Amino acid sequence: MAANLKELYVSTVAPSLMKKFGYKSVMQIPKIDKVVINVGAGEAKDNSKIIDAIVNDLSLITGQKPVVCRAKKSVANFKIREGMPIGVKVTLRGEKMYEFLDRLFNVAFPRVRDFRGINGNSFDGRGNYSTGIKEQLIFPEIEYDKIDKVRGMDINIITTANTDEEAKELLTQMGAPFAK
Repeated sequence: MAANLKELYVSTVAPSLMKKFGYKSVMQIPKIDKVVINVGAGEAKDNSKIIDAIVNDLSLITGQKPVVCRAKKSVANFKIREGMPIGVKVTLRGEKMYEFLDRLFNVAFPRVRDFRGINGNSFDGRGNYSTGIKEQLIFPEIEYDKIDKVRGMDINIITTANTDEEAKELLTQMGAPFAK
């Protein structure tokens, strides 16, 4: 499956982007650089097993071992001390990135209840796209009976595009289901 998305980029997306935006060199054509998936777990300060559950879920979803993020500063109001685990993240590149995006666009998003498309305005002004999902159950790798709690995650797609328009066109041609 992952090869399909990469082949799609090379065979149809790149040439059409070059034609549409009038690039002089093939190196100017925007491409997806990496995908970062982040799960914040503020409740992990009370129960350390929560981080293990999140690491396990993200490992199943991405096929790569996640990194545990720790608090940089102590914040008394949040009852957090420096060095406490407060989140988990994974950075995907190459084949795993294309495989994840393929599953996200074609399998996971269509499983969301009342799904009408992802927000087309969630670009950062420099060609990167961010979206969030409310539950990890939309991924087929997660078994409903084995989860302890429904958790959401942030998905950031980092591209080499210079503008949001270029990045949106890139993601649209890659199969991103933007809302009409």
